[in-house]
Amino acid sequence: MCRKGRRGPLQGDSRVAGRYRIAIVGSGPAGLSAAARAAALGISHVLLEKTDHLSDTIFKYQKGKHVMATPSQLVLRSDMAFEAGKRERILDVWRDQAAAGAIEVRYHAEVKAITGAAGDFTITTTKDDTILAETVVLAIGTQGNPNLVRCPVGEGAVVQYQLDDPGEYIDEHIVVLGTGDAGIENALGLAADPEQRNSVTIVNRSAEFATAKDANVKALLAAEAAGRLQVRRETTTAAIDKGMIRFDTRDGEVSMRCDRVIARMGSAPPRAFVENCAARFEDVEGKRARVAGTGVEFSSADRVSYPVLSPTFETTTPGIFVIGALAGYPLIKHCMNQGHDVVEFINGNTTLKPADEPILESRFRDLPGTRGVDEWLEFLRTRITVLEAMSPLQMREFMLDSEVRFYRRGAVVFERNAPGSSLFAIADGSVLVQVNPSDPSVTVPIACGSIFGEVGLISGRRRGATIRAAEDSILVEVSRQAALKLQSQVPAARAAITRISIERQLLQMFGSGLASEDLGEVLDSAEIIAVSAGKPVITEGEEGDDIFVIRSGSMVVEKQVGGKPVFLSYLPAGSYVGEMSLIAGGRRTATVKAAIKSEVIRLKGDAIRAVMAKKPALLEKVRRDMASRQDLNAFIEAKKDSFSGVVDLYSSVSNFLVEQGVGEATDVLLIDENLCVGCDNCEKACADSHDGLSRLDREAGRTYAHLHVPTSCRHCEHPHCMADCPPNAIHRGPDGEVFIDETCIGCGNCQRNCPYGVIRMDAVPPKKPGLLSWLFFGRGPGPGEPGKAWSYANAKPGVERPKKAIKCDMCSGIDGGPACVRACPTGAAIRVAPEDFLSVSRLERGEG
Repeated sequence: MCRKGRRGPLQGDSRVAGRYRIAIVGSGPAGLSAAARAAALGISHVLLEKTDHLSDTIFKYQKGKHVMATPSQLVLRSDMAFEAGKRERILDVWRDQAAAGAIEVRYHAEVKAITGAAGDFTITTTKDDTILAETVVLAIGTQGNPNLVRCPVGEGAVVQYQLDDPGEYIDEHIVVLGTGDAGIENALGLAADPEQRNSVTIVNRSAEFATAKDANVKALLAAEAAGRLQVRRETTTAAIDKGMIRFDTRDGEVSMRCDRVIARMGSAPPRAFVENCAARFEDVEGKRARVAGTGVEFSSADRVSYPVLSPTFETTTPGIFVIGALAGYPLIKHCMNQGHDVVEFINGNTTLKPADEPILESRFRDLPGTRGVDEWLEFLRTRITVLEAMSPLQMREFMLDSEVRFYRRGAVVFERNAPGSSLFAIADGSVLVQVNPSDPSVTVPIACGSIFGEVGLISGRRRGATIRAAEDSILVEVSRQAALKLQSQVPAARAAITRISIERQLLQMFGSGLASEDLGEVLDSAEIIAVSAGKPVITEGEEGDDIFVIRSGSMVVEKQVGGKPVFLSYLPAGSYVGEMSLIAGGRRTATVKAAIKSEVIRLKGDAIRAVMAKKPALLEKVRRDMASRQDLNAFIEAKKDSFSGVVDLYSSVSNFLVEQGVGEATDVLLIDENLCVGCDNCEKACADSHDGLSRLDREAGRTYAHLHVPTSCRHCEHPHCMADCPPNAIHRGPDGEVFIDETCIGCGNCQRNCPYGVIRMDAVPPKKPGLLSWLFFGRGPGPGEPGKAWSYANAKPGVERPKKAIKCDMCSGIDGGPACVRACPTGAAIRVAPEDFLSVSRLERGEG
């Protein structure tokens, strides 16, 4: 049983007299391990803890929580024992070992200030006790400074930032915000016992779980599949009121009952306190201000950045060391090793290498040169832009999840159309992008320090070009998970990746001879804006000259005609709008709103105007795009009376299709009910082309007027099914098709994540006899999907048929294209790209 600290041999009550060699602030895993090493070496020390018990962070874990001991390949050096197990057991073991090891602990000793210099620090507590120490080790973590909810919170709404005992909550509707390890574990604990009758929902801003351990993610998905809780992906909180919560989702705003919100959205370092440690102050205009260059420096001005540390954990203030979560290493085993090592360093051990040294040595073994691990880490960090803001400690953890390779000149890094979602960074040398598949000599260089592969990272698409090493090069390949974690935990890296991806999107979209150096001012003022479904980025009649680039999602353009909104066109990701007011002046001529939850890049009109003044070719391109839109507006105005009924119908049909998910599709199957005779040839052809399992349900789905949207894959621009595929079995093909390969393990995550119900889990039936055998001899079940009875009767005895995910792959690799379209005798089935179909301009061509 876990016991709180009590006054005894571990704690002194009187004020400290004399001087300690080491004062350790915080008794979490890192601080406790440091104190244990000091005790083992006979070094005078004191461990300062603000509460009445050891390791407050672990103590505040929810009751019965299973604590993991990851990473498994890392050796534990600490004098304190640690292995995976229940929170209560771990705390009991630590308390007993601390007592046996003669660790000197002072409880109720919350530190409010640290002054002095190396060899002569004075630590003052909130009770005005003073402790003198030669060195100070800060192991205070970040849990006392949680990230707060940013949405409005109404009076009487219950929002808490910690969960002590999940068993205390009965028959409540509880929403957990955040899908890191803490949030997932809280949600699982609240939903574990069905007799508690809790309705638990966990909210994730994205479609992926970038910062959680794999075991936790799998447990969460299993609980979701079992119906014990609900996972809301791509969702943010709009408002919290008493008894109710409102979300912004990919499909618009949603409200649901909520008795309690538990926010576990991470935390930030207690920056003000740490920066002021051993700082000097002066009066500036009557206010106390810290003297520049004194105190502990942080890596950047961002709220979630960490202190600048040396490889021995020393800060920019000599004699003050930082370990644990405050150093950017949140895993318990890492923290405990740091506690052990920092005392060894303070005690003069200059030969000690970190516990992860052998693992990293193996990472760098095949690279040219004779650098050591620390030298390689610093080489990579200083040479690669997105890694510059990382500390040496963060670099070590990052490289445990990444690979670094040497490529000879001319070696292929990856081929065009190859699957892949990793990010590459160039530490030495450069690469060439083959932009013309038919002429490999047409290339674009990417220089040392930059990145490539960001398209696969952001969209999941196959590689867009073949890339070769232009010279002998050293490249770091960052897995998708590591890249997402990097962006989540290092703001400067996220900003660098975002800037590079925006720059390349603009260069590809605008062309016109633009180069990177032309876009500096545009990128400096660019802003990424998240737009909920149905929300406008441009409203007809308003003033403004900014341009909006659709980064992800899609937009629809509407114009008021006769007092009613008329659907003009659909704009997929990669399009831009807003140029008409920029070039021609005047107010906005149409409304542009999100078809689904989207992201846009807002480009300042003045910055774009300055580039166009220097680049006439860009100005001419924008004018051409503007002219086509002006022609469309003129057509609508001219036809608004004589053609109003047709325009209204087309507008209604287009809005219906967007509501059915066409807004995020890249290829969609539509059926004209006026032509369909219900023969089911489309379904039969689909089954016969795919091992006897149809990927299409013709009768299912919604219909408006004569247009039917059957249950069939939309091949979304950002596929939801890809988000949580453990074996990474879902890919996008060269023609945009989203397909599932043979590595599928049948976990069902894709089926649960698909909002359109187009994925099924089924076992492949036995191979059928050929069509002629059925036609002439009556063998087999005939065309189409065989019935269950035939499949069971013809299955191999004793051989279980494992289920796998089944979905449309657009008949990739089959001559003639999609079988459903080819088999339709009346031409009722068509496959279309939304941007080609959803435009009122089709009426002008007589296609309405």
